Order: sequence, then structure tokens, then C-alpha cells
Amino acid sequence: MRLTTKGRFAVTAMVDLAMQGGRGPVTLASISERQRISLSYLEQLFGKLRRNNLVESVRGPGGGYYLARIATKINIAEIVLAVDEALDATHCAEQGNCQGGRPCATHDLWMGLNEKINDYLASVNLQQLVDGQAKLSPVMSAITVNKQIVR
Repeated sequence: MRLTTKGRFAVTAMVDLAMQGGRGPVTLASISERQRISLSYLEQLFGKLRRNNLVESVRGPGGGYYLARIATKINIAEIVLAVDEALDATHCAEQGNCQGGRPCATHDLWMGLNEKINDYLASVNLQQLVDGQAKLSPVMSAITVNKQIVR
């Protein structure tokens, strides 16, 4: 089980979008440039995010995307699931038919892990990730300045 690029990129792009919040619609081209994610890949992801009511779009000049709800009301599990990213540690897609139609000996273990992962991702909202980035920005700037001074 692993979170694939699709889920990671969707969360990264949504954090970027939330960080630009309040300044009008954000273009996918600008997210692509800042996050180094293919524009065509972002278009696919944002189509799914829009269909799942996580973002809204504005067409035309000055258009782009913005969050459909405030960042505190969007959790990470919603984003991952919106882009069809199933987080499943079982080999039976949670069907319980791992061994000849019956659950395998470790089925409950993997189901419990799935539940914990989903609970954790559901407990983290987009604003928390934005706030975490805001805390990192001054630290990263200070590190960069200190490196330049040391040289």
C-alpha cells in the first residue's frame, strides 16, 4: 500500500491553491510553475476535484480555480478520495475474499490500518497544512540567509 503520485500531487496543488486564497482565482499554470507539476496532469486532477465540489472554476481572462469551501472545511482524505486514490492495505480491496472467498489471517490487521490512515487524513484539514507552510517559510528564509552569510 502506498499513496501514489496522483494523491500526493492533488494534496500539494490544493495546499498551493489555499495558500493563494483570497487573491482571486488561481491559474493551473501558476500552480504548475510553483509546484513543478505537469499542467496537463493538474488539469486532470482539478477536473476530479471540481466534480467532487472541492474547487470551483472561473472561465476566461483572469479565470482560474478557487476553493469551494474554506480551507478548514476540506480534509485531506476528501482530496485523496476525490482523485480516485484508494488507500487500501488489503489484497482483496476490503472484500474479505483474500483466501478462497474467506478473509486471510491478517485481513483484520490491514483493515485496521486502512481505518487508521483514513481517520488520520480526515483529521487533517487543508488550513493546517497551509499554517504549517507559513511556519516553514520564515525558517527556510533564515536558513538561506545563514548559508549565504557563512559562505
